[in-house]
Amino acid sequence: MVKSFLKNVKRFLSDESGPTAVEYAVMLALIIIVCLTTIGNIGTNANQTFDAVAQQLTVAS
Repeated sequence: MVKSFLKNVKRFLSDESGPTAVEYAVMLALIIIVCLTTIGNIGTNANQTFDAVAQQLTVAS
């Protein structure tokens, strides 16, 4: 019984698939955060550009 338990503990500690999955999840979360931040900044810059063009068109009319 104890020998089987120790064998299972040893196998669990040597298995690296769990930490690898966690590392991939953390990397994916960071990539998503960077993408959302970038998309937000691009949207803000585009909005400012369109507002500037609209003001120029209003002044020119």
